[in-house]
Amino acid sequence: MPIKIDAKNKTLGRLASEIAKILQGKHRPDYDSRKVGDEVIEVYNISEMKIYPKKLEKKFYVWHTGHPGGLRKKSLKELFEKKPEEVLKRAVWGMLPKNKLRKKRIKRLKIKK
Repeated sequence: MPIKIDAKNKTLGRLASEIAKILQGKHRPDYDSRKVGDEVIEVYNISEMKIYPKKLEKKFYVWHTGHPGGLRKKSLKELFEKKPEEVLKRAVWGMLPKNKLRKKRIKRLKIKK
């Protein structure tokens, strides 16, 4: 049975840290850092998530395409308007431990608009 989380009126960072903690299994008494865990998390009402206006303007996602002059950047506001689920996924991704279990854990995050 998936754990359902309502993102309405929740701040992006606090919601992402709560989700990362559950994906790691730290909320369980039998927590073991070597295990992936078995909880699936469903998050809904993503578009009604609270993000402060200053952060919308100042935060940028930067990546490189691999080609000469291929540095790209997109503001949080642009990404949130087009793909609000991607904003939350990237925030949770950054809060998970950087190890082999990271990809397996993020696959258990299901985001509904």
